[in-house]
Amino acid sequence: MFRLLNIEFHKLKYNRASKVLSIIYFALLTSIALIAAIKFDIGVIKFHLADQGIFNFPYIWHFNTYVAAIFKFFLLLVIVSMMANEYSNKTLKQNLIDGLSKKEFILSKFYTVVAFAFISTLFVFAVSLILGLIYSDFNELSIIFSELEYLLAFFIKLVGFFSFGLFLGILVKRSAFAVGAMLIWLIIESIFKGYLYWSLRDVDNTSERVSNIMQFLPLEAMANLIKEPATRLGAVKSIANQIGEDVSKDFSVQFTDVFIVIAWTAIFIYLSYALLKKRDL
Repeated sequence: MFRLLNIEFHKLKYNRASKVLSIIYFALLTSIALIAAIKFDIGVIKFHLADQGIFNFPYIWHFNTYVAAIFKFFLLLVIVSMMANEYSNKTLKQNLIDGLSKKEFILSKFYTVVAFAFISTLFVFAVSLILGLIYSDFNELSIIFSELEYLLAFFIKLVGFFSFGLFLGILVKRSAFAVGAMLIWLIIESIFKGYLYWSLRDVDNTSERVSNIMQFLPLEAMANLIKEPATRLGAVKSIANQIGEDVSKDFSVQFTDVFIVIAWTAIFIYLSYALLKKRDL
């Protein structure tokens, strides 16, 4: 494994675009801390976002992993460009000539995906821990280290998303087309979701029925891993109750969603290998 990882990181080391995108990505992850600086002080209106509880333990694990997942597209560009460069620079063919099997080649890419996801998760953990220790109203160890399953969900989400990008990179061989294919798939899922709402509009519990179907699609399954955290805040719940809205729901990480994303990850890696094995290089 380490030999294959060393080969991939050696390639990335000399890829300027990948280094720039990686730096931007981790800089954006660090920028989560800037949320604490958001303040409004207009006359009698005084608002400090950090005082609203977004950095309280254990809520911070939920909030920060959700926000950090938005930036994953920057690392997706690294993944797809990494694959596109294999074709344009003909390093793929050279690796195979040098004795690397197609299975080892795919594994090297997958290990790189896992490494990026793991480093990202550690980074978010460190940033969240520091912010929480500074701003959280709760500093008991039992509270600090509760709900860490959001970090696991974040890791699985990144691995699944990057594996999808890896498959598309192998399929279309061009980074721009691979990103475009990802966006097209997102649009297809959105259109299908709208169609389901329309076709089931006269059925009881329409939203629940649509969710039960959509949860098996890859991007929807990844999105379901970490649900939006805004309506979990006490201030939002208080406002919703005042206007008669019920925003209570289950925000926990569901095993079903974890299993579906892991299954899709395995499918994407297998399809990547099958495609590469079949293709004449």
